[in-house]
Amino acid sequence: MSDDLKVYEKQGFGQRMGFGDKPALLIIDFINAFNDADKFGGGNIQSAIDNTAELLAIARHLDLPICFTSHVYATDRSEDGIFNLKSPSMNDTLIPGTPATEVVDELEPRPGERVLHKHYPSGFFSTDLAGWLAKRGVDTTIVTGCTTSGCVRATAVDAMGHGFRPMIPRECVGDRADGPHEANLFDLDQKYADVMSLDEVKAELARLAPDQANVEGGG
Repeated sequence: MSDDLKVYEKQGFGQRMGFGDKPALLIIDFINAFNDADKFGGGNIQSAIDNTAELLAIARHLDLPICFTSHVYATDRSEDGIFNLKSPSMNDTLIPGTPATEVVDELEPRPGERVLHKHYPSGFFSTDLAGWLAKRGVDTTIVTGCTTSGCVRATAVDAMGHGFRPMIPRECVGDRADGPHEANLFDLDQKYADVMSLDEVKAELARLAPDQANVEGGG
């Protein structure tokens, strides 16, 4: 056991929240610009997309609420905020209605699945996501997407703050660099979410719907 983990355990962190009774799948910013190393991608983002495709097929089979997010800014700069001071190049790339801000082909949304536009890291900030989930009786959010250290982290923390249990399948989140990815998974798991393997998430879904959850890939 690492010295870091010993400190957290001594102080009582790292307990399990566990799944509730009604999960939803959140797919955060798996858009073309964030899967392009020449723009904002790189690292393990493609493998996270591939793994999320498997989970998405199961969520569709179970008829779970599914929400994608795309990070966008109006070309007239009317939607710019303080966040853009840290990453000004986003303004010129993340333009609504362009290929850069479309969900990647492997995860193409279907009719009835929400695509939510956002301007800040969290999918909850200045959006109606919390109300949308509450309307559907959701108590658990399975958070996938990128980047682990940015929009995934912010969304998971805000999910917890809004009363939803955040579950993070580690194979289904990605970052442009390994260090921030691993550090944030550790911290999220200790304080804000349950970081689980994809197989563990699939097992939980099978437990909630034992007669329906046996589906592999495709969809």
